[in-house]
Amino acid sequence: MFHLVLATLGDAEMMHEPVAMWAFLAVGAIALFGIFLPVTTWLDTRRREREAYYKSETLRRLAESSGEGAKVAIELLREEEHLRQIKKLEGMKIGGLVNIAVGIGLGFMLWALTGTGGPYLVGLIPGLIGVALLVYVFFLAEPR
Repeated sequence: MFHLVLATLGDAEMMHEPVAMWAFLAVGAIALFGIFLPVTTWLDTRRREREAYYKSETLRRLAESSGEGAKVAIELLREEEHLRQIKKLEGMKIGGLVNIAVGIGLGFMLWALTGTGGPYLVGLIPGLIGVALLVYVFFLAEPR
């Protein structure tokens, strides 16, 4: 009789392991998506608001200071826009190169797995997206 109780107890403990694992994962998902991501998003938004406020205050004071201050403020805005455009185009260059590399890697992987047929041509999808990004950056984007 005692052995029957122990065997039943052991089976009950084994049944609770998957439940405990799923409970742990559920709590982790709730903590990640319910607490961590909203808080970090809120903090990032607050940081951007502060940066925009201090930047606008600095530009306002420069513009109000004198005639030369207004010219400096306008030049600062132009330089900032120029840097933003450069950063955008450089990001597109990197994105294009990464997409081409992913396409080549995916094509080789599918070719090695199948050996025949044409599934490796799926690698053309990200590869051609990368080519399109690079064509835009080098030929279609407005010159700096």
